[in-house]
Amino acid sequence: MVWDHEAGGSNPLTPTIQHRYKIPEVKNKNNNGVMKEATYRMYRKQVLVTGGAGFIGSHLTRELLQRGYQVTVLDNLSTGKIENIADLIAKEASDSKSAGKVNFVHGTITDLPLLQKLFQGMDFIFHQAAIPSVPRSIKEPLVIHEANITGTLNVLLAARDTKVRKVVFASSSSVYGNTLTSSNGEDIIPNPLSPYAVTKLAGEHYCHVFQEIYGLSTIYLRYFNVYGPRQDPSSQYAAVIPLFIHQAYHDDPLIIFGDGKQTRDFVFVGDVVDANILAAESDATGSFDIGSGERTTINRLAELIIELIGVEASRLYKEIRPGDVKHSFADITRARHFGYDPQYSLLDGLKQTITSFFHESRQG
Repeated sequence: MVWDHEAGGSNPLTPTIQHRYKIPEVKNKNNNGVMKEATYRMYRKQVLVTGGAGFIGSHLTRELLQRGYQVTVLDNLSTGKIENIADLIAKEASDSKSAGKVNFVHGTITDLPLLQKLFQGMDFIFHQAAIPSVPRSIKEPLVIHEANITGTLNVLLAARDTKVRKVVFASSSSVYGNTLTSSNGEDIIPNPLSPYAVTKLAGEHYCHVFQEIYGLSTIYLRYFNVYGPRQDPSSQYAAVIPLFIHQAYHDDPLIIFGDGKQTRDFVFVGDVVDANILAAESDATGSFDIGSGERTTINRLAELIIELIGVEASRLYKEIRPGDVKHSFADITRARHFGYDPQYSLLDGLKQTITSFFHESRQG
């Protein structure tokens, strides 16, 4: 069901929250052999995904529904798209109790009273909402601060006040900046090089403090370069993989910032989704790298995409952008302790992503 909080109106989620348990009647015998009625509770965990109409959030929402969770999505659609989850939205409040349907709320994480209403009865909060762009953060640092830091603080306050079991926070490998080691790792001292990276590190610190002071269980996943279907290539701040695919598809040169020798750890969105759910259900807290554990140069990435699409695209090298790191490589040793085990190679993930892009292009 859609609730447009920003347009006003009462909260249609209240009946769903109040009836979080399905209580059927069963028959039992007491010690005297006499039939008696009893009830038991069939429990479906309730979760809320902030930014659930976005790239990663929409994939997470679908997987949560498939696994039987009762899901609410909060998104202001500033970067997310309702089309990503349109087929999942419950048309009536009662529909959200059935598997495969989601309550959608059009609203923002900067609205603390709204969060305090929505978080009532929630088990887990998957906090994906953010403005995820290094270049935009350099251009508009105040906007990024409001969404990423104030928004995250609001999420934690509401989670604390409503007794949420756990908050899973989407952090970023950008908190590391440039390091001299062969791989990043959670014990390396962060060195953020952009306002965006600063906002993610601040979010991690807030998560840690809320756990230490208020007892709110938190875990923060440092995403490396996430890619996959439904990643938007049209934004001026688009990530490199959808941008390369879009450029190659249209016979445009692939634009590379710097010499292309910089390395990245590209991780398929399906693996990131698994990491989120495993993290929520585990006892793990603190920071964890979420990547593939493999490094790829930007030049090699360009070669792979050109080969898979089957074109003879050229490359256009431009000056490296402020805030870009030279090398990025996840150490997923700690994340394996809560069950994280990436399943997609870069080649397999690119094939799925390109196939999805071609399908969407034909339909569009």
